[in-house]
Amino acid sequence: MDYFVHDTAVVDDGAIISKGVKIWHFSHVMSDSVIGEGCNLGQNVVIHPGVVLGGNVKVQNNVSIYSGVICDDDVFIGPSAVFTNVKNPRSHIVRKKEYQETYLERGVSVGANATVICGVRLGAFAMIGAGAVVTKDVAPFALLVGNPARHIGWVSRSGIRLEFDENGIAQCDEGKDWYRKIEDRVSVFENNKK
Repeated sequence: MDYFVHDTAVVDDGAIISKGVKIWHFSHVMSDSVIGEGCNLGQNVVIHPGVVLGGNVKVQNNVSIYSGVICDDDVFIGPSAVFTNVKNPRSHIVRKKEYQETYLERGVSVGANATVICGVRLGAFAMIGAGAVVTKDVAPFALLVGNPARHIGWVSRSGIRLEFDENGIAQCDEGKDWYRKIEDRVSVFENNKK
């Protein structure tokens, strides 16, 4: 095997596990799920059938990722974050045909104890604060906090808060890359030059 599975973890037949993956204590990866190269699944993580994790996804302890969730590369999911897949669950009604897709684009970070309600798309490099409850789509590079989650600013690919000048231009203090804000959208300058 070119990946690591702790002795207490369970990986069902039919799960696709890529090179360099680490699956830690008491985790369960179910069949028909795909775990991309270099992913790290912390303690007590459950991955349901149909979930797709891109490369280098970090899932911290005590997270269940339900059918319908798709993560691009470099996504971070904090401890005890919650995902749903049905908007109106009832124990006496089976709604598997009503599962809604939740899509996390490249570089998204979901903070500890945050909840992501199904059917939303989190834009590239968006950052969801700890304990936030996301109920609608999130723009790329957006910073959201609270319940319900509200937009309070913008972050860089490095996760550093961006401060835009009067022309809508900002530079990340850490990564030194440049960003442009036009109305409610942020984008990275091509070749990282202003």
